[in-house]
Amino acid sequence: MQFKTTKKGIAMRQKNIILSFAVVGAFAAGMAASPLAQHLVADAHAEQAPLVPAVIDLNAITHAALPATPYPELRSKILVNTDNATVNLQSGNVGKHIHAKTDEIQYIVEGTGSMWLGGELKEFKPGTLIIIPKGTAHAGAVVTSGPVKAIAIKIPPQAKDDISFVN
Repeated sequence: MQFKTTKKGIAMRQKNIILSFAVVGAFAAGMAASPLAQHLVADAHAEQAPLVPAVIDLNAITHAALPATPYPELRSKILVNTDNATVNLQSGNVGKHIHAKTDEIQYIVEGTGSMWLGGELKEFKPGTLIIIPKGTAHAGAVVTSGPVKAIAIKIPPQAKDDISFVN
């Protein structure tokens, strides 16, 4: 039996492979880099349950299904919580802010638009990986198609008080 391989099918497989490597690589890099930083941040996160094997269908989780946050336009759910990092699925916007003690990596799963990163407006689309070093101002998106859904990796886990809003 032979299967026809289309250009679209090959491109989809390549996109999925690249996505997998990007997310795993970003998470692994953060996990390797953060043990020292974790010891410098007291009360960085709440108690977490031990990791268990899981498969999560991110496409099946809608904006409305994500829990509300203190920020009216942002919804977020913790997917992974360890001593070294957290992985959230988030959807929506939040005003321009910085995290003084937490690096953030976002992977855009769904939606297109632009966001503030430092002093520049940067465009994004599904498949975009956004690196936000601690102390870098960043802000919610100007959405051109959405809602915008992103995986947000925080290294080390973000303390509740590690957010400062800026103009």
